[in-house]
Amino acid sequence: MPAATRFAEAMQLTAQLTSGRVVRGGQTLCAYVPIGSEPGSVQMLDEVADAGVRILLPVVNGRGPLEWAWYDGRDDLRPGPYGLREPIGERLGETALRIADVVLVPALAVDRRGTRLGRGAGFYDRSLSIAAADTPLVAVVRDAELFDVLPAEGHDVTMTAVLTPGRGLLRLR
Repeated sequence: MPAATRFAEAMQLTAQLTSGRVVRGGQTLCAYVPIGSEPGSVQMLDEVADAGVRILLPVVNGRGPLEWAWYDGRDDLRPGPYGLREPIGERLGETALRIADVVLVPALAVDRRGTRLGRGAGFYDRSLSIAAADTPLVAVVRDAELFDVLPAEGHDVTMTAVLTPGRGLLRLR
């Protein structure tokens, strides 16, 4: 994926996230720092935070559910396992996910039923079951990574929406 394309997509996602259609100032957003070719950017997180949104980022703790910590800007990140960048602040534990108003979930693909394909380690599937039942779970993918049907397994947590750079926020199911 060319850097110019990734930058343009991150700008489109930033516009969606700061428009109030996905999350609003005063709310809490669980997000992620993109790795590899995942859509988004640290700059996107900074701009969402500048719009008054509190941001929680995941912290990998062994093989269990993700822990969470507040994001306080790009200088607040350190290298973590699996090539991740994690916040250096106090870990709030697994249940911090319950305070989220919206959860952004990285994905390789998602289908219109809400089936999400991740990287295979299962961290998000183990974690998302902790979120409040009415919390929107939003898979973030490129436009071409939204499919009609993908294979699902019993442990998969279903997404309620998808966010793409070109199509914006789409409700699923």
